[in-house]
Amino acid sequence: MKLKGRTAIVTGAGSGIGHAFAARLAQDGADIVVADLRNAAEAAAELAKTGRRTLGLQVDVTSEADVARMSEETVKVFGRIDILINNAAFFSTLPVGPFENIPAQDWRRVMEVNTLGVFLCCRAVVPQMRKQGGGRIINIASGTVFKGTPFMLHYVSSKGAVVALTRALAREVGKDKITVNTLAPGLTLSEGVLAHHEQHLDSTREPIKKSRCIQRDELPEDLVGAASFLASDDAAFITGQAIVVDGGSAMH
Repeated sequence: MKLKGRTAIVTGAGSGIGHAFAARLAQDGADIVVADLRNAAEAAAELAKTGRRTLGLQVDVTSEADVARMSEETVKVFGRIDILINNAAFFSTLPVGPFENIPAQDWRRVMEVNTLGVFLCCRAVVPQMRKQGGGRIINIASGTVFKGTPFMLHYVSSKGAVVALTRALAREVGKDKITVNTLAPGLTLSEGVLAHHEQHLDSTREPIKKSRCIQRDELPEDLVGAASFLASDDAAFITGQAIVVDGGSAMH
């Protein structure tokens, strides 16, 4: 219960990896805000079975109005914002292919969700964190950034921007006792990835497993311990860092 008395917002927590993050923080004692376009209320109701207070909000992270409402409703219900996990992103539905085949509108949409969404959510919660005297921001990037992974240039570029944003923002808010770090997963067998296996698993699953020091599939549960650590007092002096959790495929 190391997070007892704290409130965490997890974007994209209606399902998949985001839901796994939210479940772990609830297990650690945090009250949880599930922010997602779909399944937010249902996921929040499920997490409430842990005994934690929860709130489900339908949020488009690219909408300034939605994100502002997310922050306002969280403070109204819980009185504080201690942790933000920026997990909402485009990945599993994106087709894989040469960069010259990526339509400009697809590039813009990926950047809107994966980078603008992170920026807007950080901007919305930092004033409250400053008022409280500190907080934790955890941005979810990708191990692809450190491997030069081809054939998803818009996705890899967006996650590279998340790493850069993390480092720059950490410099700005460190004086406010707000830490900003990045978690970079490898290919994870989330609900979305499994549902689109033909795009992300059928041809890459075995080569990716073989590239790892720990040669097995990565599961959402493999990520939650690192997030729990970064959200806790144990990580109070860690900021601006990118922690790769992929079984030792990417090393930097």
